[in-house]
Formats: sequence, C-alpha cells, structure tokens
Amino acid sequence: MTEETKDLKQKVLDTLEIIRPNLQADGGDVEFVDLTEDNVVKVKLTGACHGCPMAAMTLQMGIQRILQQQVPEITGVESVVDEEE
Repeated sequence: MTEETKDLKQKVLDTLEIIRPNLQADGGDVEFVDLTEDNVVKVKLTGACHGCPMAAMTLQMGIQRILQQQVPEITGVESVVDEEE
C-alpha cells in the first residue's frame, strides 16, 4: 500500500467517524471494508441500516455524498454483504 493510499484511507476512516453518529442515532452503523485501486470505498451497513428499505438512499445521498465532499478523490461507495447472510 502506497503512502498516498494510506493517507486516502485515513481520510475515509476519519470521515466515516463524522458520519457514524447520525447512523447510530437511528440504530444503525457503517463499517469500512475496503478501498479499491480505483478509489471506490466499500462499506458494510449494520444494525438498523442493514436491510432497511432506505439503505440505498442512505448510502448514496448520505454516506457517498459526504465522503466525496470531504475526500474528492473518492469515485464511489458500494455496500457489501456478508456471504452467510
């Protein structure tokens, strides 16, 4: 992992910490999973956010919008689901 990638990942983690209290207020949360080579952030929605009908909107209009404002290098955000679910 390059120093630039480490810095970018840290910016993403810091931004998720800013977003997290809003999700937790509704009983949900977000976990960082990965940062791809093309700067797509992969996250896992948990708690009340997992399976919520509004999860896609939360992901795009909330998490992705804020991440791209704070870390312009991010090209997108994807939600991942554990295989056993």
